[in-house]
Amino acid sequence: MKTRVLTGITTTGTPHLGNYAGAIRPAIEASRQPNVDAYFFMADYHALIKCEDPARVARSRLEIAATWLAGGLDVDKVTFYRQSDIPEIPELCWLLTCVTPKGLMNRAHAYKASVDQNTARNIDPDDGVTMGLFSYPVLMAADILMFNAHKVPVGRDQVQHLEMARDIAQRFNHLYGQGKEFFVLPEAQVDDEVATLPGLDGRKMSKSYDNTIPLFEGGSKAMRQAVSRIVTDSRQPGEPKDAEASHVYALYRAFATPAQATAFKAALEGGLAWGEAKEALFTLLDGIVAPMRDRYAQLMADPRQIEDILQAGAAKARRESAELMGALREAVGLRQPSQVAAVSKAKSKAGKTARLVSFREGERFHFRLLSVDGAELFLSEGFDNPKTAGQLMSELKTRALSGLAQVQNGQVTLVVDNQIVCRFPESDLEAVEQALASLKQD
Repeated sequence: MKTRVLTGITTTGTPHLGNYAGAIRPAIEASRQPNVDAYFFMADYHALIKCEDPARVARSRLEIAATWLAGGLDVDKVTFYRQSDIPEIPELCWLLTCVTPKGLMNRAHAYKASVDQNTARNIDPDDGVTMGLFSYPVLMAADILMFNAHKVPVGRDQVQHLEMARDIAQRFNHLYGQGKEFFVLPEAQVDDEVATLPGLDGRKMSKSYDNTIPLFEGGSKAMRQAVSRIVTDSRQPGEPKDAEASHVYALYRAFATPAQATAFKAALEGGLAWGEAKEALFTLLDGIVAPMRDRYAQLMADPRQIEDILQAGAAKARRESAELMGALREAVGLRQPSQVAAVSKAKSKAGKTARLVSFREGERFHFRLLSVDGAELFLSEGFDNPKTAGQLMSELKTRALSGLAQVQNGQVTLVVDNQIVCRFPESDLEAVEQALASLKQD
């Protein structure tokens, strides 16, 4: 049995070298293990808690997705999606909110820190505290429990949120499970060996300290300029350097092979000039990053590539999330209404039903969904092989529409097994659902 590992990436900024070494690289390497079922998602709902700049959030969604893809994430082996493309997540968040004690949220570190800061300033304890910040752990629990992750890689500051997710899952299971465990109890995976890179000033590399080395932003030139600004001591060329205390060596070691690191350390201790050391560091980093940078530029130049990958990932994820939400709705009493009414509307008094009609146009094969009165509800994409069209028609007759439909900007996209079937206006969704329901009944 594979271990399901889930990783979320908040879309509020542009990834830098520290993000790559500390999170992106180890997560991608771990996803390649044969016993790991890896889920990666863009936490864009979480971004709204931290950032009120829509342009920044939108740009970050592209940049972070492109960074993970350029870094080598294999979307054929993992599930890669945007949080906001899975409507079952906010729905689950509400179900979990309804069973989460307020006292549990009162103990969340981020909320307590805000209250403590306000108290120290002699202002209202909840000044500036939004419900997004207060309820952040519940949304994080929904992200994790939606896909029943076994392990979630986190820093030590996030361990409390994993413990809260376990508490919330246990409470839901107890209240509604009736002997069934809807949710796996997730475990925090804290890797103290993951590299924490020093920034240009020696503190932890962070945007908040303005001490980062860019990963792709600004290209090779920006990386070289940043490396040249790394703080060093005043020892002159020819004087032995304390490699272990050097930020230049710490950065070099994080990306070098053991043999390269040993040779570089010896060179520093032998009197290598800081300028030459920085040039050697840049050469090492740029040699590793350049191929990824080229792929990143290609993706950013054609965002449709990114969108197609994320939509395919969302379709894959929703096959699972839609099924689980159906069971959870049933458990809490939000049972699905009978399809009898919908079917009866889709049928005429003469017993006619909606129809899927296939046809050929040029070298491509299509099909239409027609209502009882013969109106076209959607026209499929064109397919090279008639068997593909036939298989997709069969899938539409047997599978739940909720697991196939992706709604965005007033348009519905139907996706079956990563294959886009068709697109139609959201206003037609109910009619399509009723028509397909009548086909299932038949």
